Amino acid sequence: MRTDTVRTQVTDEVAERRREQRGWYFYDWACSVYSTSVLTVFLGPYLTAVAKHAADADGFVHPLGIPIRAGSFFAYTVSASVILSILVMPMAGAAADRTGRKKPLLAASAYLGAAATTGMFFLDGDRYLLGGLLLVVANASVAVSMVLYNSYLPQIAPPEERDAVSSRGWAFGYAAGSLVLIADLVLFTAHDSFGVSEATAVRICLSSAGLWWGAFTLVPLRRLRDRRTVPGARTPAHGWRQLAATVRDMRGKPLTLSFLFAYLVYNDGIQTVISQASVYGSEELGLSQSTLIVAVLLVQVLAVGGALGMGRLARAYGAKRTILGSLVAWTVTLAAGYFLPVGAPVWFFVLAAGIGLVLGGSQALSRSLFSHLVPAGKEAEYFSAYEMSDRGMSWLGPLLFGLTYQLTGSYRDAIISLVAFFVIGFVLLARVPVRRAIRDAGNPVPDRI
Repeated sequence: MRTDTVRTQVTDEVAERRREQRGWYFYDWACSVYSTSVLTVFLGPYLTAVAKHAADADGFVHPLGIPIRAGSFFAYTVSASVILSILVMPMAGAAADRTGRKKPLLAASAYLGAAATTGMFFLDGDRYLLGGLLLVVANASVAVSMVLYNSYLPQIAPPEERDAVSSRGWAFGYAAGSLVLIADLVLFTAHDSFGVSEATAVRICLSSAGLWWGAFTLVPLRRLRDRRTVPGARTPAHGWRQLAATVRDMRGKPLTLSFLFAYLVYNDGIQTVISQASVYGSEELGLSQSTLIVAVLLVQVLAVGGALGMGRLARAYGAKRTILGSLVAWTVTLAAGYFLPVGAPVWFFVLAAGIGLVLGGSQALSRSLFSHLVPAGKEAEYFSAYEMSDRGMSWLGPLLFGLTYQLTGSYRDAIISLVAFFVIGFVLLARVPVRRAIRDAGNPVPDRI
């Protein structure tokens, strides 16, 4: 009788875990549309065009009296959004670990970001400052929400399941991005048939991403559950002090810190490619918005298979080796992008295919690998540091991209400068002994890592 009771309890626990995992996937489904439609496809070229409309005769805008090339405004704004994120993410992560109430914080950050994204419908004329403000709010909000979302991973998946669960989450996100991009492509290419201008079609695509984000966030909010807090968790401090406290705590886990530093470097390059590729395509290569949408749609479709395929490779060869292989592929692909001819969409599609095959897997496996290096009870706090280079929250890459264009006036020089992030990130990651890092964090070591 007792054996049957234990077996029933185990079955119920597995069923509940599977239910939470399915709910967890849907936050990727909800917020990835912002990363895809807004940050990757439409906002960069559109905000650049709005800034150019507001520029002076020399092509400069002057926010707060600072002269900035209109073509650099978007990249600088992405970097500026990190300042707000650094202030908020560590506090949100520490508060979640201290109180155990992740869901209310997830809801608040998700709906603030969704509201800011929906508000991009009003971005027209020369309102480049409004666009910059909404981008800062939305980017900071998605960063905070992803801290909380990612911190659920160690709680809803045992070590042997995390690579697969993380990869499925990314696959859900890319699938959602693909569906919405198809709708965006129909609206944008046939905007006359719908009785709207091209600019209005773009603004509808931007704002609809916010509506999608808000609507599907209801699923994880219903299925995920909060856990009891770990005794002795710290009271959250303010912004920089909390970040400093988190980093000091990580110094007791130097190998975890080493992995995080490697990740921040190479993922800064990944995120910059994601956010600036559409600007490169439109401004340097002279490609149409429709071509860019199709290219990003190709990335999304291939990224679904890439995330799942690299998850399988990780089971055979280990997550670390698979990530290192993806960084080599990133370096080759990005270097090839420098030589793309102007006005040749076919070669841009080839480049997009190369990015899609490695994009989802390199990010999903990095997330699952980091989850093994986080001490129990500090998931949200540690993921707040991790999130600083995730989902469009890189800062050094966009800053380098913007500065390079500011100084040279060439987007080709700007794009090739990003190769350094992948080369340096590869070297740093290769030096991290991940098995020892997992043991030092007090976690069980999977058979294959």
